[in-house]
Amino acid sequence: MKLYLTHATSYDYEVGLYEPLKQTLAVNHDIFFPHDEENINTKSKDIIKESDVVLAEVSQPSTGQGIELGWADSFNVPIVCFYRSGSKPSGSLRFISDVFIEFSSVEEMTAKLAEHFEKRL
Repeated sequence: MKLYLTHATSYDYEVGLYEPLKQTLAVNHDIFFPHDEENINTKSKDIIKESDVVLAEVSQPSTGQGIELGWADSFNVPIVCFYRSGSKPSGSLRFISDVFIEFSSVEEMTAKLAEHFEKRL
């Protein structure tokens, strides 16, 4: 399955998001990591359009992420929102997704996402 990952850039996403997802979910799925060196100049709109699912880490608000989620919604690409316990994701997300996964640790994040996608295969 082709997944596009979207997230705010205001935290250490390489350690807290990219590394754990590359070691777990990326073993069985093709995940596009937008801030990896080789993807910096890629038009994300085109990648989103060709994706099976958009993974959205929505613990922190992000204008760029909002634009990407709008594109995904307009292309009818399903969106899976996941967020850290204690954060308050935007209420507007309920209009573009009905999948919300709460996690309290990196290990729980990867386990819950893996479980979600195992059910889809």
